[in-house]
Amino acid sequence: MEVHKAKAFLAVAEELHFGRAAARLHMAQPPLSRLIRALEDELGGVLFERSPRRVTLTVIGEALVEPARELVLQSERMKELVRRAQSGETGRVRLGFAGASVNNVVSELARGVRRQLPGISLELNGSQLSHPGLERLRRGALDAVIGRWDFLPNEVNSRVLAEEELLVAFPDYHRLASSSEVTASDVAAEPWIVLPGGSGATLSNRLHLLGMRGRFVPRIMQTALDSSTQLLLVDAGVGIGLTFSSVRQNVPAHAVVFRPLVPDLGSVEVRLAWRENDTNPALAAVVGVAGTLFADVGESGEISPG
Repeated sequence: MEVHKAKAFLAVAEELHFGRAAARLHMAQPPLSRLIRALEDELGGVLFERSPRRVTLTVIGEALVEPARELVLQSERMKELVRRAQSGETGRVRLGFAGASVNNVVSELARGVRRQLPGISLELNGSQLSHPGLERLRRGALDAVIGRWDFLPNEVNSRVLAEEELLVAFPDYHRLASSSEVTASDVAAEPWIVLPGGSGATLSNRLHLLGMRGRFVPRIMQTALDSSTQLLLVDAGVGIGLTFSSVRQNVPAHAVVFRPLVPDLGSVEVRLAWRENDTNPALAAVVGVAGTLFADVGESGEISPG
């Protein structure tokens, strides 16, 4: 049964008068009568007993009232769902992020979305380092990703969520562990534990910059899958590591110390990135929440080289 036929049937069933039902539906009586006849032919049964003085429901008609009401209600619900989806009140956003080093930012955004947009499902996908996460974003496997990049492609928009500084991690028995700060020349001969690089990867670019300043080529001992593994390898004395201030705050380390570089390598921006041509209204709503929550940190826009 089509929705408009269900509405016509219910109007007649409730009014028990074709004239009043037609007026309620804002249509003439003859078309309404034809519509009910067509519905009866479609269903293969008589819905109303008609006489010059009265209209009554048949047994079949009475059995059809509640299903017809449910059909009309479902139609109204679907219209409301479509409206809410189009306005960004409901929907799904797949958000990628690296891990513990950005947990505070991810938690604040997730709480804000839950509070301001309860109809949106924010699916969190951890273990997405910045470069692999960006590739998944570009392929459409993620709707947005939180990470750190010195360069982003033109088709990706972003918004700053936090700013960090770069630190060098040493085992606590290292000769430089007692220093309050270190220079490029101090670490020129050191072995390094790095994270996976890639186009625009912040740590790779900044370590290269550090090597240029100190006139050395970093000696890479091992590539760790994540910051936690990097710190474990530093703790074990395999090498030293360039890392973020948020790692010091959020990733447990048994016997690792962190020292700033002088001069520093520039601040690092934690950004929310998304595809410029993404038309998902739920994503636009989440970006709007991020803009409200982190308004005092920075503005969206182009990324300049570090």
